[in-house]
Order: sequence, then structure tokens, then C-alpha cells
Amino acid sequence: MSDSCSISTPSIGSSKKTNKETARIVIIGAGPSGIAAATRLLEQGFKHVQLLEAEDRIGGRIHTIPFADNVMDLGAQWCHGETGNVVYEMVKDLNLVERTGEDLNGLKGQFIRSNRQILPHETANILLAIMEKLAISESDNYEGSRGDYVTQSYWKEVAKELPSLEPELSQEALKVIKLMLCGWEGCDHLFELSSTDYFIDCEGDNLVNWRDKGYKSILRVLMKSQEDQPDDLGVLTGRVLLNRRISQINWVNDDKLTLRLWNGEILQADHVICTVSLGVLKEQHAELFVPRLPEAKVRAIKGLNLGTVDKFLLEFSSPPMPEDIVGFQCLWLEKDLAELRGTEMFWLESVSGFHCVSHQPRLLEGWIIGAHARHMETLTEAKVLEGIQWLFGKFLNFEIPQPKRFVRTQWHSNPNFRGSYSYRTTYADELDIGPWDLATPLLDVNGRPKLQFAGEASSKTHNSTVHGAIETGWREADRLNNYYNERGAN
Repeated sequence: MSDSCSISTPSIGSSKKTNKETARIVIIGAGPSGIAAATRLLEQGFKHVQLLEAEDRIGGRIHTIPFADNVMDLGAQWCHGETGNVVYEMVKDLNLVERTGEDLNGLKGQFIRSNRQILPHETANILLAIMEKLAISESDNYEGSRGDYVTQSYWKEVAKELPSLEPELSQEALKVIKLMLCGWEGCDHLFELSSTDYFIDCEGDNLVNWRDKGYKSILRVLMKSQEDQPDDLGVLTGRVLLNRRISQINWVNDDKLTLRLWNGEILQADHVICTVSLGVLKEQHAELFVPRLPEAKVRAIKGLNLGTVDKFLLEFSSPPMPEDIVGFQCLWLEKDLAELRGTEMFWLESVSGFHCVSHQPRLLEGWIIGAHARHMETLTEAKVLEGIQWLFGKFLNFEIPQPKRFVRTQWHSNPNFRGSYSYRTTYADELDIGPWDLATPLLDVNGRPKLQFAGEASSKTHNSTVHGAIETGWREADRLNNYYNERGAN
């Protein structure tokens, strides 16, 4: 993977003279949307395509690392759905993925209270079924937040399915179900999540896993690179510049765009496709774009949001859980939760639970969301592990040994991401904006797409997913291809 290769720069004059052979296209971000756009453009006959990546690796929020018995994904982990999922369609016949046959949550484990009481298996299964129903139910006609809808629907389902469940326990279960749904949606809490949902679920298994290869496999498929050559960029060889963080995009001229990098480099382009995360746009848009973005674009950036979902990965010398337990969810007794909130480990409240991982028998994976996740990211690794081990002792009636390796993600702390994945807010409802506003390109006076936007947050129907990110990269590549085809320039 080279960070020093570049492509030749064509002479850039009037946009009327450019065609597929001469137009220079710069893509900001070498995540799945950027890579999808670049490979599609090359397939369509464009010759001058370059990707600028702020990190020292490609992949964006796909980040597969060697871990335990093979690999683990610090970011995107599962292929969510089969029918209508472009990721699954690309890899289903390549022996790269397998169906889990598990439910949406994928955590067919136990519900354990903070007094170590384990809920009966039948009760746990019903609660998980309720959560799955709430996760995929339609709430578009509901006036209120997703949190309002879930709360009201939950109590109706419990009254119907678990009428004898004691109120205190029902309340504890609701809290952890909300946490799990927040992890699924990417939001801090469900009361900021819009009930107007344009997302389209892909039918089929929602937890298609990548065996022992990791989600980076989809990048190899897109780039047509060799699996046995980790640094091979396939068709993008010589077109990716790493450690190239953008400081300014000047799109004022009708003729060309000028990009300034943090290292002092200055590049020019006929077209720029910006795939940086919504978190980066929210933090930097006022300084990043010259002139300032149109108000409609700014409203979209402000109205949509990027939440924080972080992972804990613990590797042990041998399988850490009893064979009959594949995971557990944490149900806090109110008195224990009140006590926790008064300690330095208050952030553990937003840890939903831990579970085993397919093809990784010696590993436990845990999840934390929201403001508590962002606080966790500021702590030392030793402090985080200390808190997790305390949590194990608080909930489990068996001992979890000291891990031989521990990794936690820090997606919000990274200035190149500032979060995990996007969601539509109730504020977006008030502003009447959505991903389509983020996706709208900025054109010059002749209708030429100058500054385009891609990435999962710009997907109307598949935001927060890798397949959504890839679709948006293809969308913007096709936009350019259609523009030049219509002009008869090639």
C-alpha cells in the first residue's frame, strides 16, 4: 500500500475541453464509498482518478486487524441482509461469507441482573424477540421520537407476552433493550432518533459473517486485488495517497477546484467527490469549504448526526465462557445503578453486554454507546479494562480470567471520523431535511458536477451500512459518467 505514488496531472483548462480522458477527479477518503467510486470510474473509462486518504491505511470505518485466532473488525463487522444488499451480491459466490442463522441482535445469550440473578431462558428469548420486533417495526406514521414509540410499544408487548414479569425487572429489561437498539441505530439515545425511517431492510440473515477473513475482503473485491498480497491495491495501484488530510477545498472558480492539504501540498481537480464522515463535516465544514457551503447543505450536516458505538475485544488463552453461554446482557437493579453513577466507573452504565464471536473461540466482544462511550475513549486502556473486569465480577457467578490482549475502539476521538455511523434525528424532522440534501452535488453555471458528496450518511435507504456507502460511491461515479456521456465528450 503506497502513500507516495501519484498519477500524472492533465493540463486543466476550461471545463468545456474536459472529457473522460482528461478530466481529473479527486476523491477524498479511501473508505468503501471512495473506493467504490474510484473503481467504478475506472471501469467507465475515466483515466485520471486519485484518492486522498487522511489515515495511514485504506478502508475508513472498515478496519480489520490480526487478532486472536485470525482477525477482528474494529469497525463494520457483519453484512446486514442478503436480498438487495450489494455487498452480499458481490461476495455470495466467493466463499468469503457464511450465514449465521441468528436473529437480528445476534446475542442469543442470557439476561443477567446486577445481583447475579439469571433470567429464565424462555423469558430471555421472549425479551429478545420483543427487541427484534421493535427494531424492524414500522413507526413512520408515529408522531414523536423513536424512543417514544419503542417505550409505548415495549409495554404493550410485555403486557401481551410476559404479563407476569415483575415491573422492576420489566423496567431493567427496557433499559438494556434501548441500549441494544441504540447500538443498532448508532444514536446516543432513542429520544433523539426520528420515527420517520426511510431505511430499507435487506431481507435475509442480518448477521452474515466474514468467516476468518474480515470485512476488508469487500475492499479486495472492489479493487480486484490479491488476497495473498496484503498491500496490493489492485486497479487502484498508484492512485491512493495515504496520510493526506485535507485542510481546504476551494470550489469558487467555475473552471477548477483547488485542494490544500495539511502537509502543504496543493492539488487541482475538475471534480471532487467528498466521502469524509458526517462527523468530520459537522466539525470542519465551516473552515473546510471555501466559499461556505450553501445553507441547504449546512442544514443537512447539522440536522443529521453521527453517533458513537465502540467495541471491547478481549482475547484469552482459552474460551472464557462456559459452553452453554454465548453472551450476556446487563440488567441493572435501580439501587446498584444509582450507586454506580456515583463512582468513576459510571460509564459502565452504557455497556449493553458481551458475547462470543464466530470463528474466534478465545474472544469476547462487548459494546458501549453514546456519551459514556466518548468518555471511555478518554480513559487509559488499563482503566477501561479495570472497569470491564469489575463489571464481570458484578454480574457473573463464574470467573472470567485475565485477558492476554485487550483492544477498545475510539471512533469519536479520531479526528478523521468523529463517530461511528449516522442516523436521522428528530431535529432533521423539524428542519425537513435528510440524506438526500447531503447527497445533492454542487454544480457550476454549466451544470457540471464540481463538488459531490458520498458516504453512508448520504444514503437515503441504507445509511449506517457498508452497502449504503458503496451504493453512494457508485451513485456519484455514475453521476459523472452520465454528465460526460450526455455531453458526447468521449
